[in-house]
Amino acid sequence: MLKRKIYDELLKWKESKDKKPLVIKGLRQVGKTYIVRQFANDNYENVIYIDFRKNQELRSIFDHSFIVNDLISQITAYIPNVNVVPYKTLLIFDEVQDCPNARSSLKYFYEDGRYDVICTCSLLGIKGYSNKGDNAIPVGYEEVIYLKPMDFEEFLWANGISNKTIEELKKCFLECKEVLPAIHTKMSDLFRKYICVGGMPEVVNAFIETGDLNKVLKLQRNILESYQDDFGRHLSSDNSLYIDKKELATILAVFKSIPSQLAKENKKFQFSKVNEKGTNKSFKRAIEWLEDAGIINRCYNLSITELPLEGNKKDDIFKVYMQDSGLFVAMLEDGTQKDILNGNLLVYKGAIYENIIADAFSKMNRKLYYYHKDSGLEIDFVTRFKGKCTLIEVKSTSSKAKSLNTILQDYNHYHVDSAIKIREGNIAKEKNILYIPHYLTFLIQEY
Repeated sequence: MLKRKIYDELLKWKESKDKKPLVIKGLRQVGKTYIVRQFANDNYENVIYIDFRKNQELRSIFDHSFIVNDLISQITAYIPNVNVVPYKTLLIFDEVQDCPNARSSLKYFYEDGRYDVICTCSLLGIKGYSNKGDNAIPVGYEEVIYLKPMDFEEFLWANGISNKTIEELKKCFLECKEVLPAIHTKMSDLFRKYICVGGMPEVVNAFIETGDLNKVLKLQRNILESYQDDFGRHLSSDNSLYIDKKELATILAVFKSIPSQLAKENKKFQFSKVNEKGTNKSFKRAIEWLEDAGIINRCYNLSITELPLEGNKKDDIFKVYMQDSGLFVAMLEDGTQKDILNGNLLVYKGAIYENIIADAFSKMNRKLYYYHKDSGLEIDFVTRFKGKCTLIEVKSTSSKAKSLNTILQDYNHYHVDSAIKIREGNIAKEKNILYIPHYLTFLIQEY
């Protein structure tokens, strides 16, 4: 059983006094159904589970009445041998994006108050996924949380690393002292494996059980294929699924361009890399589709290096990273995993390490920003840390960061006096630059 941080959030939700129905959004195959069913079995006497994609006939239950007693009567008629006890029953609506009326019913379950409800959903955030529009969303009557692929700390748990060791890493980070050599070597090795394996639960399980990276790669590519099967998918007015073939083609073209987009020295997303005549207008919708589905993360260029970062971003200039590093590596050719583990990659190593750091920040629910000027000056990431605008430079080797030093030496112009350089070496502090190994990125939080 893989330990996930979201489990503690579910426990807090269950004990809350004003408990709204819970909607768990996330990438497909990220473990939403598994963790919810595990939580349900651990904490409820009675559980009713409905999968709206697998059992399409159950969607009709929500077509006529939202009176809770009527809904419960129909559910128990369709699903025999279930016990429904007020205040002791959890309803699970899986793949709820395929039944918008079920999501509309959350308002009435909340007002009724006798039953707990958890919905899991993929693609729910995609604009235009359902032509029923946004009327199905019960604004103010649900609580939304996100489940993303496993972060590095969860990967450490899966590999049997103790909380004592993780606490020691946190202590070293906070006190800016070196990690003990044996622990540093072990964590660096696990981080390289994490780059290759990523955080998809099925893939992590396979790696833990077998250590077979060929099996890992096969599973990852199966997941990528399943995502591509969803590109351009929509829900019609009669709740049937259909594919917009034109949209499918544009989404697929953008998706397949990601490895080459990140190969460039300036990793700004260029529409001409998708198609010679590509424009923002022709591919904007495809990028939004991939972003809303949780497959990619956008990192926006800043006009200035000042807080608030969101207020200073340039909406039309951005980089695109894959949400899961393992899936990103799986998009590359065979042998890349071995090259990462053996340290044989050259220039493209930088793209892989940038993607894993973007992935890590995304799993902290941090928005992504970078800073680039036409002069060539560029900072990989800019974030808020300890209440200050902080530069983040990612190095796959121990090379120097010229742009970072340029900005730090001109405070009057850039208004930045702190930076973090993420590299292969151990923890160190030099004036206003904190040096940390890649595996400690998950600790760059607002403690």
